[in-house]
Amino acid sequence: MVEIERKFLVLSDDFINEAFSKKRIVQAYLNSNPERTVRIRIKEDKGFLTIKGKGNATGTTRLEWETEIPLRDAEKLLTICESSTIDKIRHEVKVGNHVYEVDVFAGENEGLIVAEIELKFEDEVFEKPSWLGKEVTNDEHFYNAYLSIKPFKSW
Repeated sequence: MVEIERKFLVLSDDFINEAFSKKRIVQAYLNSNPERTVRIRIKEDKGFLTIKGKGNATGTTRLEWETEIPLRDAEKLLTICESSTIDKIRHEVKVGNHVYEVDVFAGENEGLIVAEIELKFEDEVFEKPSWLGKEVTNDEHFYNAYLSIKPFKSW
């Protein structure tokens, strides 16, 4: 139930040719409070309910609990969520022993591309591909919950 993750901006679209998976994700928040976010997500044809706790001082580690829910339930819950919906295409790219999840945002967050990598421990060594840019792990502006309230196009 613990997520250890680092987040980076993406410099180019070179990752697209390296991706082994591409899926559309639509998500919104029942609660966007950074202390405990509650997210509804539809990934292709599956629904998910996710609860995340507040991150540690570096922003890399936090509690995360997720369960699959019926697609119909997820669709209904999206209608009562706060603020706007996040719409993105997630590309999965294997680099060394890890998989980067590269999100290409659409709608009000169009123009933003962010890569995340999940780790087993905070100081784990991992390869950084040439398309990986500045680290934004602890910058709340790049949290999806924040983007649902203050979209990238409004910055």
